[in-house]
Amino acid sequence: MNGHNDITIEEGSTNVYADLGYTDAAEMQRKSQLAGEIARAIKARRLTQEDAATLLGIDQSKVSRITRGQFRGVSEAKLLELVARLGHDVKIVVGPVRRRAGKIELQFA
Repeated sequence: MNGHNDITIEEGSTNVYADLGYTDAAEMQRKSQLAGEIARAIKARRLTQEDAATLLGIDQSKVSRITRGQFRGVSEAKLLELVARLGHDVKIVVGPVRRRAGKIELQFA
């Protein structure tokens, strides 16, 4: 090595899906957060994927895909339902009207 290697570092945004050019980046980020919470809840409850599937009312293979971050084809509403079935309270709050477009964000307590 000659010590003259130039490495370009580009700072990303707070949404990796936007950085990768996904058109539905905000939705993908929310789904990712929900899938992560589902995986954490399953682990915290020490459930097997089979037990989690029974509790959630879905196939074990779908539990496996969701907990590995493969959630394409699963709606945000379904992921919210799964989070609730794992014992979390899910609360949707609609804020006051603003002059700009509204935003959707998740907050975990």
